[in-house]
Amino acid sequence: MYIKLDPQSDFPIYAQLIHQLMEGILKGELKEGDMLPSVRSLAADLGINMHTVNKSYHELEKRGIIQIIPKSGAIVRLQHANPGSEHYERLVREMKPVLLEAMTLGMGKAEINGLVELLINEYKGE
Repeated sequence: MYIKLDPQSDFPIYAQLIHQLMEGILKGELKEGDMLPSVRSLAADLGINMHTVNKSYHELEKRGIIQIIPKSGAIVRLQHANPGSEHYERLVREMKPVLLEAMTLGMGKAEINGLVELLINEYKGE
């Protein structure tokens, strides 16, 4: 999997890494059960601080996307965000402000649905 970070971006490096790893999962480059590179080796490969990779891995674990096994590494372990689950509730909380902003800026239901569909197709490479 190729990871490209932009140090000039306003988006923090740890968040860029999180998004690229999630894109890798969506595109099938990383699959359930795959071992992620060690924090040390990924940091060295990307030329970033180990704490940045560590922060990304812990955030992915909190989101139910990977599992960190002490002294063994990190493994892709996807937990489904079913209604009522902790991950589903977190997604609802995080999406509400974005939806509120879109509606406040005058976007209607059809435009918002179209935008969501566009982004899904973009991430899935369709």
